[in-house]
Amino acid sequence: MYAIVEMAGQQFKVAKDQKVFVHRLEAKEGQKVTFDKVLLLDEEGKITVGAPAIEGAAVEAKVLQHLKGDKVIVFKKKRRKGYQKKNGHRQYLTEIQIASIVASGAKKSAPAAKAEAPKAKAEAPKAKAAPAKAKKEEAPKAKASAADYGAMTVADLKAAAKDKGISGYSSMKKAELVEALKNA
Repeated sequence: MYAIVEMAGQQFKVAKDQKVFVHRLEAKEGQKVTFDKVLLLDEEGKITVGAPAIEGAAVEAKVLQHLKGDKVIVFKKKRRKGYQKKNGHRQYLTEIQIASIVASGAKKSAPAAKAEAPKAKAEAPKAKAAPAKAKKEEAPKAKASAADYGAMTVADLKAAAKDKGISGYSSMKKAELVEALKNA
């Protein structure tokens, strides 16, 4: 039995008791972690493919250790220009051992519930933004009725010209728009 699961932004093909190096996880050493984003599951030849993930399937693993990977050298050079840079880094990794692969009946992890709360907060500002737009649209009309065209912006002047039915306002400069609105 094996599964293809997404862990820490990467996809891995895993089997029971297999050791895998993944990008650094938040869990402490010795702690159990559950990955519920199982993309493909093979049970004795019966393959189940998720769209995008299989509901109820999960992979349970135990964190063995946190470590740094091998040094990676990044060397950049532009020939005949005298330019060369040598940098390097060591990736932070976590070694995990797959404890079990659960085909069905797994519970959703807690971070998914936390992700729903910010969505509700994100919708609230949109509701507040709509009345502000209405106020902005009313402001040019109020300025146009006051006929103080010198203090208005070009966009407000063009909107006022459109309301009054002046043709060719899109190519006019500010002074021309003010003159046309005063004469209309």
